[in-house]
Amino acid sequence: MMALPPPAPKFDLRGIGSEVNCLHFSCVAPDPCPPVLFSGVTNGLVHVWNLTTRRTLSVLDGHGGKSVYWVQALHNKDSLLSQGRDLQICTWNLAEGRNEVIDSLPLESVGFCKCSLVKTEPILLAMPGRENSEVQVLDLLSKKIVCSMNPKGDNRWGMAMCMKLWQPESGSSPLLLVGYEDGSVALWHVMEHKLLSRLTCHKEPVMSLDFDCKQGRGVSGSSDKILNVWSLDEQQNLKDYKSQVLINPGIADIVLRLDRKILATAGWDHRIRIFGWKKMKPLAVLQHHTATVHCVTFSDHIKPEDRLLAAGSKDHRISLWSIYP
Repeated sequence: MMALPPPAPKFDLRGIGSEVNCLHFSCVAPDPCPPVLFSGVTNGLVHVWNLTTRRTLSVLDGHGGKSVYWVQALHNKDSLLSQGRDLQICTWNLAEGRNEVIDSLPLESVGFCKCSLVKTEPILLAMPGRENSEVQVLDLLSKKIVCSMNPKGDNRWGMAMCMKLWQPESGSSPLLLVGYEDGSVALWHVMEHKLLSRLTCHKEPVMSLDFDCKQGRGVSGSSDKILNVWSLDEQQNLKDYKSQVLINPGIADIVLRLDRKILATAGWDHRIRIFGWKKMKPLAVLQHHTATVHCVTFSDHIKPEDRLLAAGSKDHRISLWSIYP
């Protein structure tokens, strides 16, 4: 029997006029309210998309024309954080049709490392620090630095490239995973400012990572052809688990769906790849974009049959897919 051809996108969003760097769904709303999609682009704008009309609800301009490369809903679709190359993290009030910046935080890193948010009490924000390998965790309400983590006396790690802040089910302190320029992934204990373990996963800088805290497994991608899966044991040691060799090099983004059944990757080769998370079985290669795919994200907090995958590209388009609901 011949394999079924990969699906076409459900629809795409155009008229953006710039490279799409980051995407984020906000699905926390009572039915039948559809999810809202936020996109950050190279010309400094954030678009808020209505996926029913497939048009923008509003366009946010708060980064002085500098590239936006991380967006995250804070409480719901009415409050948003955006991170830009102007070295600012903006807090937006979008309630009742507003589009105003109500606060901002300065960044001291000139790299492209995206922040990471965990909605604990208090809400914590991980961000790259001033020093080359430094990462900081900040209490978003008080704006006070909770901790600063830097490999003392070792400059070989290079810049922090990507990070994932998460709260274990057991234990009071959040943990922070950081991918570095030297190809390693490190696990930090936030409240103790302590390095728990470190694993060299790639020969090139770690471009993206995600982590499944239920199963204690994570995945990372680089500019090489290797998609690496690693595990975290009960002693908080990172260990090699499995690797998947790709046809073409370059993974710009990785995201696990919230149900931990599938993951998606954004490729430099213009393709989106879907894998089964349990065994890393390749499931589909989605071809639609004509340039590098920069970012992928899933909508999860809605009915399974309505779940969407969104992908943003250098070709100024966002594609929306309905796959493996």
